[in-house]
Order: sequence, then C-alpha cells, then structure tokens
Amino acid sequence: MKVLVVGGGGREHAMAWALARSPRVEAVIVAPGNAGTALEPKVRNAQVGAGDIPALAQLARHEAVEFTVVGPEAPLVAGIVDAFSEAGLRCLGPTQQAAELEGSKAFAKSFMVRHGIPTAAHETFADLDAAAAYIREVGAPVVIKADGLAAGKGVTVAENLDEALLAAEGMLSGEAFGEAGRRVVVEERLVGEEISFIALVDGEQVVSLASSQDHKARDDGDQGPNTGGMGAYSPAPRVDEALHRRIMDEVMTPAVHGLAAEGRRYTGFLYAGLMVTPDGVPKVLEFNCRLGDPEAQPLLMRLDSDFAELCLAALDGRIASADVRWDARAALGVVLAAGGYPGPIAKGLPIEGLDLPLPPDTRLFHGGTAFDEEGRVVTHGGRVLCACGLGASVTEAQEKAYRLADQIRWDGVFYRRDIGYRAIQR
Repeated sequence: MKVLVVGGGGREHAMAWALARSPRVEAVIVAPGNAGTALEPKVRNAQVGAGDIPALAQLARHEAVEFTVVGPEAPLVAGIVDAFSEAGLRCLGPTQQAAELEGSKAFAKSFMVRHGIPTAAHETFADLDAAAAYIREVGAPVVIKADGLAAGKGVTVAENLDEALLAAEGMLSGEAFGEAGRRVVVEERLVGEEISFIALVDGEQVVSLASSQDHKARDDGDQGPNTGGMGAYSPAPRVDEALHRRIMDEVMTPAVHGLAAEGRRYTGFLYAGLMVTPDGVPKVLEFNCRLGDPEAQPLLMRLDSDFAELCLAALDGRIASADVRWDARAALGVVLAAGGYPGPIAKGLPIEGLDLPLPPDTRLFHGGTAFDEEGRVVTHGGRVLCACGLGASVTEAQEKAYRLADQIRWDGVFYRRDIGYRAIQR
C-alpha cells in the first residue's frame, strides 16, 4: 500500500521513515517533505503545501493511498480530516471540532474545567486593560499564552510584571502573532518537572505511547526563550507505573470521553504537555492534536511495532487490541538549530558532514532542510536537524546522539549540550 504524510519537518521525516519500515508499505509520499525525506528509501516528496487541503486530497486520490497521516497542527485545525472524509479518503487525525483542543487555548482551558482535568489556575482576556489589571493582581511570575496557533512560540513565561504586560500587549495588539494572539490566557506558573505524554486514540479507546520528555528552552539549564523544542528523550524515568496510571485516569481518558460527550469524537495522536508538581499531581500545560516534535523522533526510533499497522488500527477503531512494543533501550534526540532561532534565521546555508558514516545506533532526521540549485542540502528553517541515538541508558543514548551532532557543521549551527540531564541526574 501507499501512505501519504502531510508536513515537512523532523516529525514528518520520522513518521515517513517509520512507515517505510513496514513490509506492507510499498511507498510513502510526503507533502511537501524536506531534503531528508527525499533521500529516504521507499519515500518521495510531492510539491504540495501542508496547508493546501484541496490539492492534498487530489494527491491522495491520484496516488490511491491507503491512508494519510497528518503531522503538523495547522491542517488539522483547518479541517483536513473533515475534507478528506467527505471525499471518501482515510485520514488519521482529529476533526476540525476535535482539533480545537489545540487550536484554541481558551477552549482547551474551559474544556478542562468542565471535565475536571487538572490544569493551572487561569483567566482568558481579549481586552488589554482587563488583562493588565489581572496580571497586576496575580503578580509575577506568570504565564501569558496566545489563544491560537503560534508555531510553538506563543507562550511567555514572565519573570516580572513588565515582561508580562509587554507580552500581553504584543499579543493582544496583533503585533506578536496576528489573529492568534487577539485573545490571551493568563495563568499561574506551575513548578515541577515537565513531561510529554502521547497516546493514540481510535475515537473511544486510548493507548499510550512510550513516555518522553522535551526541552523547550533554547539554552542549557532550561534558560533562554521558549522554542518548539530543542531535544527530547524516551523513556522519561519520572513516569513510573503509578504516575502513568494517574495520567491515563485523570487526563487522557477524561479528555477523550469528554470530547466524545461534546460531539467531538477524537481519532489520532493526542499529546498532553504536563507539569508534574512537587506533590506528584500531573497538571496539563497544553494539549496538542498530533505527535510532538522533537518527541516523535526518539519515540519512533524505539517503536518495535509496525507503525503503519498502528495507524490502521486507530482508523479502524481497534487500537485496544493493537500490538504496541518498544525497544527496551533509551533514545535521545538533539535538535541542531539555525543561528538566531527562535527569532529570524538565515536560509540556504550548506550543511557539511551529511556524507559521513552514521555512528552505530544513530539516525539523523531532517527538519528545516532543502536542496539548493546545485543539489546540495541546505538549511531551510529554524530547527534544521535532529540527531538521535539509541543506548542501554539515557546516558549512552546521549553520548551517541552528540557524537552524531558533532560531525555536522554549517555557519551558525547551535544546539543544547545538556539534553537528557534530568534523567541522567536521576
């Protein structure tokens, strides 16, 4: 069978690679893909943008794909699953109504309150004066979030009042994130350890994937501005059996059942970004309607099951009986970013070291890459590559990932040197 993957980042490269490993899959088409997906065996790119839903549906029909997997959030929030369904095409992901769980932070917050899902204390504002008054009332530190999609950058953790007020003004004025920031959520800053918890849902049943932990801050020691993610590892030692059960019982299952009860039946990957407070309570920071990036890269490196079969099981409503197996080893991914990220970056810089042999138990997933006119692989985004390693421990996986990262070069490349530090400290 053929499978279509929508998107062009590191997550989509990892998904295409995992799908291509299935003996049932003869070809994977990635739209639009990147340089890495173009070079992957059994995988080819199609020059169709991830936001062009009619053209994607036409591509799926023309290629006679068995099903489509959607990587990024924007097409899901725009209703790609609804459009494909109307066209008689199978597409793994939530409907537009269900994807509002990620598309609107204000909706997500009110949904969590309605269904008793633990989250931070918060208020929602569309008026700057009202938001400013509330910020002054609660004081700093405080978190300001743009309501809509902002490519993982719409969150400011403000350490003082001036920073908080400036963030709220930038969002509500439309200067920071356009229409996505015209409404903001102001919430308490939760303290604890942040983890990523991802499940695959078939509309009713919820099957958890392996645990993982992301690193959102740009710099070592979790310093610097928020990013889309600078690295991740799996499993996360913090998630023991008791915490796993609690997250399923208090967060994931109530979310899926709550969406169904509100007429928003959910199918696809459901991601909960959680803060585990010092007293062990998992509180939801955000819901995402997709696999995380960069969590997908180490997660899919550890997946021993057939990824295509898992996707079909979710589409067929039989995920509860699916065979989900994981490599016992740990996996860790380090994001190699372009100079200036998460701010303005230069594109088109040649990447050196891609022709060197991969160290054992490593993989290099492409994110923001493309080909130049001479056929060279060049930078084309903020998060350019993700160097991943598999090892008997997080420490060993980290060593392998950094050995790979260190052989890649381009002008301005940078990456954190401490991905996985919490697990290693443990």
